[in-house]
Amino acid sequence: MAEQPAPERKPLVHEEIVTLRVRRAPKYGVFLAAGALLGILVALILTVAIDGADLSPYTNVVYSQLQVFMFTALIFVVIGVALGAIAALISERIVGRKVRDVAVDHERYRY
Repeated sequence: MAEQPAPERKPLVHEEIVTLRVRRAPKYGVFLAAGALLGILVALILTVAIDGADLSPYTNVVYSQLQVFMFTALIFVVIGVALGAIAALISERIVGRKVRDVAVDHERYRY
């Protein structure tokens, strides 16, 4: 098989050194997922700690442990996600203060 020639670069139109500001930011998805997992863990602990075999005085129904887990998970996952979002905002405030300037080579090519 014959070697193919390397594609030629397009002619350089403009090149300059530019100074940019770079700051770090947390990944919000990680904080939200950690909050949700923390909420599930709290719901699991509360489900095991609370005996749900008694008759409910409000509905006159006996709930299974799975139902109790789902009820508490529904509440604590929302609370955990909210706490994760607050932690991400606080982390952004702390880490976002550290701004540094970097020099980059900005090149423009003609198409």
